[in-house]
Amino acid sequence: MAAGLMYLIDPLGQIQKANDAKRKSDLEQLQRTLEVYYNDNGKYPSSSTTAPTYRLYPNSVLYDWGSVWTPYNTTLPIDPTSSTRNYVYYASLNGQSYWIYASLEKSGDPQLCSPLDINGECSGIAANGITANSCGSSPGKPCNYGVSSPNVSP
Repeated sequence: MAAGLMYLIDPLGQIQKANDAKRKSDLEQLQRTLEVYYNDNGKYPSSSTTAPTYRLYPNSVLYDWGSVWTPYNTTLPIDPTSSTRNYVYYASLNGQSYWIYASLEKSGDPQLCSPLDINGECSGIAANGITANSCGSSPGKPCNYGVSSPNVSP
């Protein structure tokens, strides 16, 4: 090691980065499953509209985050810090669009929604009638990252 070089380690930052990577991966995996569902049914699964846990509600069966969605042989993801943060799923009434949101910990993440609203949340939150801070108890846990069906933006 060269003299005079100093390496700083930020353990909390590394944990936050790993949690955010897991959130992104979880939402991307769920997107793939939702596209298979759409190909099978011609629409995306409906959603429950009960705050704060907006969940999948296909064929009048409510699926909790972390439960197995048997027809698609997949476990619905659960936030890595599930005691403080939630995923949010919302589908349009006609089943032709969906949005999934998470709360990233790293405020400088380049993949945060843009623009963020006054509460630091993706603009689709309010536009879809989702209760503010549904991704986690306030403060500091806004739904600031989202993915969606190809025909809309988070």
